[in-house]
Amino acid sequence: MTEDLFEFADETATALDPWHILIVDDEPGVHDVTRLVLSNFKFENRGLRFFHAYSGAEARALLPTISDLSLVLLDVVMESENAGLDLVRFIREEQNNSFTRIVLRTGQPGQAPEQDVIANYDINDYKDKTELTAQKLYTTLFATLRAYRDVMIIEKQKRGLERVINASSNVFSQQRSQEFASAVLDQITNLLGMRRGALYCKVKNQSKFPDHFVVAAANGEYERYVNHYADEDLPEHIARSLRIAFREKKSLFHNDHYVLFFTDSQQSESLLYVGENWQLSDHEHRLIELFCTNVSIAFENLHLSQELLDSQLDMVHLLAGAAETRSQETANHVKRVGLYAELLARAYGMSEHEALQLRFAAPLHDIGKIGIPDAILKKPGPHTEDEQRIMRTHAELGAAMLQHSKKPLMQLASVIAMQHHENWDGSGYPKQLRGDQIHLAARITALVDVFDALGSQRCYKHAWPDDEIRAFIDSQSGHKFEPKLVELLFQHWDTMRDVKINFPDS
Repeated sequence: MTEDLFEFADETATALDPWHILIVDDEPGVHDVTRLVLSNFKFENRGLRFFHAYSGAEARALLPTISDLSLVLLDVVMESENAGLDLVRFIREEQNNSFTRIVLRTGQPGQAPEQDVIANYDINDYKDKTELTAQKLYTTLFATLRAYRDVMIIEKQKRGLERVINASSNVFSQQRSQEFASAVLDQITNLLGMRRGALYCKVKNQSKFPDHFVVAAANGEYERYVNHYADEDLPEHIARSLRIAFREKKSLFHNDHYVLFFTDSQQSESLLYVGENWQLSDHEHRLIELFCTNVSIAFENLHLSQELLDSQLDMVHLLAGAAETRSQETANHVKRVGLYAELLARAYGMSEHEALQLRFAAPLHDIGKIGIPDAILKKPGPHTEDEQRIMRTHAELGAAMLQHSKKPLMQLASVIAMQHHENWDGSGYPKQLRGDQIHLAARITALVDVFDALGSQRCYKHAWPDDEIRAFIDSQSGHKFEPKLVELLFQHWDTMRDVKINFPDS
């Protein structure tokens, strides 16, 4: 098996990859004549590279080594009467290759009648060697390569669209701005096979042209520029493109890079730069524009979703704060409980989604206190037995208020409201659940609620010092609280205290 690469005088022809042609014939003269006739052949400014096999078996061994094979010129009768036809089945069925064009050339047409072969084998043309003049060979090659080009364009567009869909799906799945930016960068570089990478600049609520573009996220070679000023630390041509895109409020496409501009309903503007030293084909340009459109939609949806989530959280905190205010707690208490709960949930091994849900549900643990009379809820001294019984109904009241919602968040909040006064040893209320019978979210909320309450100043008590809080919680490990959670709380004590500092009681 051999390979020939024809060089041409025309520099523009040799600059492009040649078409790959495989000649399979047991007559060396056929190989020589074919090369001679086609020595100056060009299609779309591309020459030919010939590969040679002198039997069906030799062709089978050679085929896996040839990339982007455009055409097989194939004899029928070689080492056996059906060697060529067997090779057709190998290419189409075993290699699952429906793209390479196959032209049968036979010197014994009676051995493989044209009508039968065309009907039963997936070939693209059938030629009698005696009729295949130089001109007809040229014509056949033009027609066949044109068909191969068209098939590959369709396949490339199909694969490109699949990559855009997959890339867009990855972007759509991100729920946080930083994750969104990273996903866009990763998918855009994967889509184009970029090596150098990309960078993302965020510009918030600018009423005029910004002084600087801060790099919020980056990958590849640009990763070292995160949190730097793009216009100061990056090459001038990058900064210039960023400024033009921002000033003109539109995406820019150049031969060696592009800048995507998009904005959201909050009027926050973002720039995404991808480069450099590459060129987009018309097809790739269309794919990138499609992806950019999807990114803009995803970016807007992300912020609309965040606005909706923020509104829901505001409502959660207002409701929870109303209940806590009636019992002389502070609004920031419920926020801290949510943040503590999320932190402990992550440490325990809950998924990011589960931990986030807990952060939003935990603040509603005492929502049932809204239904407790002021005379009991705000009583400064100890409760009587009857008052204590009424006070304890807040767990079931809160659960009942929340359980009719179809939202998973409210369903979780209902469980927490019902169970956050259950104790690990079964001594709690209202159902005397023990151990793993208590939902993990409720076990976490119970611990962080006590942790925060003990360290908070109230009109009826002073804030406990850290050593007393630790001693009390340790004494209740295995009784009131799950031991593993207590251990995790102690391991993350400093981080928990930072939450207290960042969200102090007013």
